[in-house]
Amino acid sequence: MAYSTINKHTDYFNTKLWTGNGSAGHAITGVGHQPDLTWIKVRGSAGDNGLWDSVRGVSKRIQSNENSAETTTSGVTAFGTDGFTMGTAYNVNNDNYASWNWKAGTTGSGTTTGAGTGKAYSYSVNTTAGFSIVKYLGNGTVNHTIPHHLGVAPKMIITKNLDNAVTWIVGHNSITWEEILFLDTTASKSNDSNAFNDVSPTSTVWNVGGGNGNNSDNVNYVSYCFAEKTGYSKFGQYVGNSNSNGTFVYCGFKPSLILIKVHDGTNNWHIYDNKREGYNVDNDMLRPNLNSAEQTDDDIDILSNGFKLRRSTTAFNGSSNTYIYMAIGQSLVGSNNIPCTAR
Repeated sequence: MAYSTINKHTDYFNTKLWTGNGSAGHAITGVGHQPDLTWIKVRGSAGDNGLWDSVRGVSKRIQSNENSAETTTSGVTAFGTDGFTMGTAYNVNNDNYASWNWKAGTTGSGTTTGAGTGKAYSYSVNTTAGFSIVKYLGNGTVNHTIPHHLGVAPKMIITKNLDNAVTWIVGHNSITWEEILFLDTTASKSNDSNAFNDVSPTSTVWNVGGGNGNNSDNVNYVSYCFAEKTGYSKFGQYVGNSNSNGTFVYCGFKPSLILIKVHDGTNNWHIYDNKREGYNVDNDMLRPNLNSAEQTDDDIDILSNGFKLRRSTTAFNGSSNTYIYMAIGQSLVGSNNIPCTAR
């Protein structure tokens, strides 16, 4: 059996860098697929993290560093076969931008399940890559269940209330589904039965409680759901050692994207990719929970089969602190179908 079902990771995820030109209709190409989720951050100056997706519709932005409701902007105005088109927002002349792009693709709609009144939902899913976008109406009832269409239980779910100024909710398998993190804050994990009702997701649905973070009656929500795929994505945790010869985290592939958050302490989220600058040790960092510019400290090595921390800081490598991560990338597999182990 093949080590990974994904032969070309850029068919499903890719980082695209570009320079703004200040003009509406600026086409960004070279993504490698038609994205269904595009997350954009300006690099050299302060500016909000903006997320657009095909399920909510183009021009509808949410910001990972803000708890604000969905707004309509001139950011992403269209998704194309090899990228997306920008309006004037997030497209300042001569400013440099990073975008992280995921493909879902198969669309549908239905009615939610579980306790209370069933509500309308719509989705886009890619079961090969283990990614789905689900927009749904809450019903305010504990044990409301939302279909994710991944076919396997997701390891990570990120949810935003679209109608109101409410913090982002992040569920991750490594902290169990009794606890949550918040994408727009530095807060440590919090025990909250209102979020996922203390119930692990199944291969078909995830469970929500009665809180306004993800299940107020007749309020719109969007969730980004991620399942683990061998050789392509990994969701886990590691313990820091507060040393420049830091913890090595085995993924089984070379990461293209790494998202990290300490969960037993307060600090920022960190995101790295293989394009900024794209070589060790210069893998630059942006913060999903802040509007700050790119940071160029030598934090991390991106290796053929995982990543290694290279700086002593409680943000991602504190002594005995524990961190969750999401890694997406591509395995390096030889002709004998055995993944490489060099690091």
